[in-house]
Amino acid sequence: MSRTVEASAHASAPVLAAYRYCEAITGQQARNFAYGIRLLPTDKRQAMSALYAFSRRIDDIGDGTLEPAAKKGRLEDTRALLARIKDGRIDEDDTDPVAVALSDAARRFPLPLEGLDELIDGVLMDVRGATYETWDELKVYCRCVAGAIGRLSLGVFGTVPGAQDAERAAEYADTLGLALQLTNILRDVREDAGNGRTYLPAEDLAKFGCAAGFDRSVPPPGSDFTGLVHFEVKRARALFADGFRLLPMLDRRSGACVAAMAGIYHRLLTRIAADPEAVLRGRVSLPGREKAFVAVRGLSGLDARAIGRRQAVRRRG
Repeated sequence: MSRTVEASAHASAPVLAAYRYCEAITGQQARNFAYGIRLLPTDKRQAMSALYAFSRRIDDIGDGTLEPAAKKGRLEDTRALLARIKDGRIDEDDTDPVAVALSDAARRFPLPLEGLDELIDGVLMDVRGATYETWDELKVYCRCVAGAIGRLSLGVFGTVPGAQDAERAAEYADTLGLALQLTNILRDVREDAGNGRTYLPAEDLAKFGCAAGFDRSVPPPGSDFTGLVHFEVKRARALFADGFRLLPMLDRRSGACVAAMAGIYHRLLTRIAADPEAVLRGRVSLPGREKAFVAVRGLSGLDARAIGRRQAVRRRG
């Protein structure tokens, strides 16, 4: 019997119900993420849904309408719940289905749950209204809110036996998270400005004459907004190139999941680069047929094989 069937067969009714709850949250609120994890076997898909649902709870606190002091209190309550999950102190009949599902996932997979503490730290930066002078400062934030999720996801995926450079898998997962987060920041630059948030490094904004911010559907007067976007796109593409080295280390379905999720954002980045001012006019997204193409390409293993060949050439050189 396969591990997937065994996991489903031996899970109790309360645990299965908890996973169904998390999968419903994922399907409703994370279309790109859900698009990727549907390619996974049941046990991994369940674990990823539990990770997403808990992460979403943290994000929703940060993005909500509570006063900062109340948000900080809710985030610390969530950290205390996470501590109970880490210690195995969540019963199957607990009234919090997300905690039940994540606790079960942590028993099945080697999840570095301290990554969720990092996510809470990153959301607390948002609550405090942190801004970032340099890319090195912004990287700290991105590693908390996205790199940590990459490392947690790797705990679910695992690496194939004998994978070349497998000891660097967590590093590549972290870097891929940074690439996705920087793409998010570019896509949401107008929305974030409307919420009083600025993520792009202040030194980059000053360099391209964009220090006035992005509160309108056109670039700041006299700025080189296109130059700014292309500068950040180049940085994100370098992160993607490094992070994609993870793909040949994963099994076929895990690699397909990562290739689909990251591939959607990579193509989104290309769309942003082609029309930088579009991010000021509204949210840039990919049509469903293009997402489907990315998923099929990932499932075929084309991306993983191409990256593996490039790495082999570099090693021989």
